[in-house]
Amino acid sequence: MTPAEQPGGHPGALRWLGYALGGRLPERYHDWVFADLTGPDWRLREAGRIMLFAVVPVTVLLLLPGRLEIRIYAALFVVIGPLFVGFAYGEELRDRRLRQHGMLPPSGPDPD
Repeated sequence: MTPAEQPGGHPGALRWLGYALGGRLPERYHDWVFADLTGPDWRLREAGRIMLFAVVPVTVLLLLPGRLEIRIYAALFVVIGPLFVGFAYGEELRDRRLRQHGMLPPSGPDPD
């Protein structure tokens, strides 16, 4: 079952954008969030959410005056960083989102 087919339904474009940028969804979407963060291809979805942070800088770089090759290489440089973060730290980012939505216990020092 894909995340969009979950009982809570897809949160909609604006709510999803807020979620993708680090926001918390209401409890009625928790089934969707859990499926989104644990289902197949969750790493690709996490990397895609991180790539949202590169959209504005890449657009600006491509619109600047100058040689096209330099603008393209600069934009690729900006894209590679978030992609690396998305794939290298995907599990930590996913766990943070699961904790944010109350699906994992809080992390921290062991009380013993």
